[in-house]
Formats: sequence, structure tokens, C-alpha cells
Amino acid sequence: MPVLSALLYLEWRSLTNRVLVRLKRLKQPKYLVGGIVGAIWFYFYFFRYLIALPGHKPATPPFLISPENQALFEAFGAALLFIVLLIAWLFPHGRAALTFSEAEIAFLFPAPVSRRGLIHFKMLRSQGGILFAMVVLMLVTSRFGGKAWIHAAGWWVILSTVNLHLLGSSFARTMLLERGITNWQRRIGILGLILIVCVTAFVWVKQTLPTLEPGAIQNGADFKQYVHQLISAGPIPWLLYPFRLVVRPYMALDARAFLTALGPALVLLALHYWWVIRSNVAFEEASVEASRQMAEKISSMRAGKWQTPQQPIRTKRPPFKLRPSGSPAVALLWKNLISAGQAFTLRVWVMLGTIGIFVCVSVTHTASGSNLAPALGMAAGMIFLWILFLGPQIFRQDFRQDLPQADLLKVYPMQGWQIALGELLAPALILTGLQWFLLLAMAIFSSQGFASPLNRVGILGGCIGAALLAPTLNLITLQIPNAAVLLFPAWFQSGKLAAQGVEATGQRLIFLFGQLLVLLLALAPAALLFALVLYLGKGVLLLNLNIAIFLASGTSSVLLAAEAALGILLLGYLFDRFDVSSETPGAA
Repeated sequence: MPVLSALLYLEWRSLTNRVLVRLKRLKQPKYLVGGIVGAIWFYFYFFRYLIALPGHKPATPPFLISPENQALFEAFGAALLFIVLLIAWLFPHGRAALTFSEAEIAFLFPAPVSRRGLIHFKMLRSQGGILFAMVVLMLVTSRFGGKAWIHAAGWWVILSTVNLHLLGSSFARTMLLERGITNWQRRIGILGLILIVCVTAFVWVKQTLPTLEPGAIQNGADFKQYVHQLISAGPIPWLLYPFRLVVRPYMALDARAFLTALGPALVLLALHYWWVIRSNVAFEEASVEASRQMAEKISSMRAGKWQTPQQPIRTKRPPFKLRPSGSPAVALLWKNLISAGQAFTLRVWVMLGTIGIFVCVSVTHTASGSNLAPALGMAAGMIFLWILFLGPQIFRQDFRQDLPQADLLKVYPMQGWQIALGELLAPALILTGLQWFLLLAMAIFSSQGFASPLNRVGILGGCIGAALLAPTLNLITLQIPNAAVLLFPAWFQSGKLAAQGVEATGQRLIFLFGQLLVLLLALAPAALLFALVLYLGKGVLLLNLNIAIFLASGTSSVLLAAEAALGILLLGYLFDRFDVSSETPGAA
């Protein structure tokens, strides 16, 4: 116990020191301004549902989990929990390992501390992460109504149970390995057991569930009623019952229901605790290896590398063959596509595009005459808009990734604008490919989904026009964050291990709104030109709508291409002026 008390004291002091360090760095203006903006965002997005400003009442959003839907939400949560725990039994292949720091290994393992004491220490230490995750999830779910303290306690029960189950399952896997049962034998046994249960459940459900007649589901109420029948028929309630006990406290509508549901959930939690503590498994050797790998991984990430020194470098298939001569920008495109991963090779895109088009055509013909096709078309259009504006924040294979190696980029025999163009080509190509596929899916779905031919023609013309505008729009939307990282490298979080916290969130929000304002100013001339050409073509020259949209999109694309060219020249100028010796991008 004295050793455990000392370690808990060490954890407490480490936590307080991290908080003090973050408070002290608020003396720097970039963190102070970011902290203020981040605090305002967190209040209006999360805390206003819990804490009100003086003279105001906390906002009370409507609670989505009504008594009628409680069983449905509960079954859905239980099914998700079942899938998570099933994955924990199927896919891991290593022995049980508890990750310790190098200092903890050096002091704890030789010390007179039992395995049970080490397990207790790790379980208590994991409560810090669980409590933090509980607060975050409580803030997120409180936006949808309900009592915050019920959500917090419910999330604690769920997260603690899952944490203990994952630990207990790793001990159980190790015991099987020690008795000569390999990973594949374990997986085959579990899959065989699941198959038997699924076949039994299917036969049982088929005998007890009412037959689903074609056209029986016409609206959301019919679908909800059928799902209620499904989750209450056959063995499904019995299979999901333990998992429903775990999620039931979170689904409680009031304090009385919560206390009633808390008892069985705590019994399950206590059983998991007893299971973990009673497991007598040797985990020291695997823990030392896991801790060593974790330390090497953190060190490599701080150095800007994803692979550890001892980790074998896997040869990645290049996206295309790089010729000895050609445009220097193509070499940077080749490099950045490799860094994006194997999912962005031409072969993978052709295969996925063919499968996607086949699925779209099949769904269109199968759902002919229903509302499914237009709904999927609208969904594809919404995803297209989401990728258009937020995609540049996700795909960062440009200056935001390579700026820590700016000293190497500057020695290349390339002009600044060539480097800027090469850095932008990879994310622009990825975004354009995704957007073209979504527009094609939207056009396919609209061919059968709308009764009026005029609507279909308008949507088809809009898809063609958006396809023409997408490449130049992507170049412009990518130039804005890249210009930001070159102009304000100390503010922009460009490293692998970027700063975290409220102040870092505030910095990202400042940049996001600033980039949005610049984007609106850049698109304003092209939007005015598009509207003017569309009006002249449709209203004055009486052209076909598709032809008018095509002409308007083409002329706007030319103007956007001119803006993109000027932006690339500006990026090249900023990169040429970038002083590697005086700038510390992503510094905390």
C-alpha cells in the first residue's frame, strides 16, 4: 500500500504540473487569444446546456430518448457494445501487456509489488482517462437533452466495464496461448460459436417474427415498429440482455429509473473486476516489450517519423511510375501520394469506382419508383459540399506536412512556385477524385429518382457544372491554409504531435474562420461571373439549361484557374521568403 500511495501521489503531481504548464503558456499572446476563443466556443457548444450566463437559464434541448424509443435506443447501444467486445476477442494476437513508462518499469518491476498490485495500479490509473472521456462524452450527449449527471454516471459505467472486459479478455487470450491454443484456433472457435448462435437465432426469429410483406414499410413509424418486433422476437432479447444492463443506466429518464438500473450494472462491473483480479497471468515480459515499443513510437513521432528505428520499413507501391525526367512538381505529387497511403493508388480508385458505380446503378433499378434513389442522391450532394469545404482540413499532404522539412525543400533545384504547385497537387487530386465520384453517383440516382424530366435535366447540368469547377475550387481552398502556415508558422499546428488543449482549439478556430472569410472573398468574382453568364445564356440567348450551366461553369473555371495561378505564385513567393532558421512551425 505505501508503494501504491506513492505512485498515486506521483500521478496527482504529474496532472497538476501539466495544468500549471498550460496556464503558464497563456502568457504568450498566441495561446492567450486561442484560449479565449476556445473557451467561448466550448461554452456555446457544450456548457451552455449546463451553466447559464448571469440572468439567463441554461438551454434545455428536447430529449431525444423518449419512453417510446427507450427500448430501441437501448437495443442499438447494446448491439454496438456487443460488436466492440467481440472484436476484442477476435482480432488481437499478442499476449496480455500493461503499458508502463520506462521509469515505472525500472522502479516497479524489481520492487516487492505483486502482480495484483500492479493490476490495481493500472486500473486506478486508467480511471483518469475514463473520467476525462466521461466528461467529454457527457458534454457531447448533453446537447441532445437529458440530465447531465445521469449521462456522466452512465458513461462511467459503460467505459469502466469495457476497460475491465478488454483487460480480462487479454488475460484470457494469454491463458489460451499458454495452453497451446493458437490465435487462429481461438478465432475459428469463436467464429464457429457465433455461427451456431446465428443459425439458431435465425431459425428461432424466422418462426416467431411476423413476415415482412413487400411495401409494408412506408414511413419511419412503420420501420420503427418493425425494429421493435425484431429486437423483441426469438433469442435476440436474451443475447443482448447483459449488454443492455450495461447501457441501461445511461438511458434512464429520471433519478429513480437510474438507481433501479444502476444495481445490475454495478454487479456486472464487480464480476469483471473479480475476473481480472483472479487472473493469474504473467504479463511482465510482454509489458516491457509493449512499453519499449510505445517509447520508441513517441520518440519517432516527435522526430517527424511514423516508423520506429527497429520497425522494418515496408515498401509501398508507388501510385505511378516516376520517370527520370519531367516536371519537378510531378515528383512532389508522387511523393505526397505515397505518404497519403495505399488507398490512393490509381488501381484502388479504379476498382472502388467500378464497384461504386455498379452498386449505384443496381440500387437505382431496384428502388425504381420509391424515394430511396432521390434520398441517396441528396446524401451524395451533401457529402460533396462537406468535402468541398472541409476536405482541405483533412488531407494535409502539402506544406502543412512538409514544413518541418523546409530546409530540405529549399535545397531542391526548383523555383518556389514549382514547389508550391507540387505540394498542392496531391490533396487537390484526391479531393477531385472523391468529388467526381459523388457527383456521378448523384447524377445516376437523379436519373430515376425524380418524376419530372426538368428536375433530372437540371440536376444533371448542375453535376456537370460542379465537376468543371471542382479542380480549381480545390486548388484555391488548399492555398488558403497553406498560405496561413507560411505566414504564421508559429501559430499553425503543423507538427506530428501538435499542441492540445482549449488554447490549441481556439487557434484552429481562428484560422478556420479566417480561411472561410478569405475563401468567400476569393469566390465572390467567380460567383458573380457564373450568375451573369447563366442569366445571359438562359434568359437572353434562350439556351438550354444544361448548355447555360456548362458555359457559366466553364467561364467561372477560367477565372478560378487564373486566381489559382496567382495564388500558386504567391505561395512560391512566401516559401522563398520563409526563413527556416528563425521560424519554429508548430512549436508549443
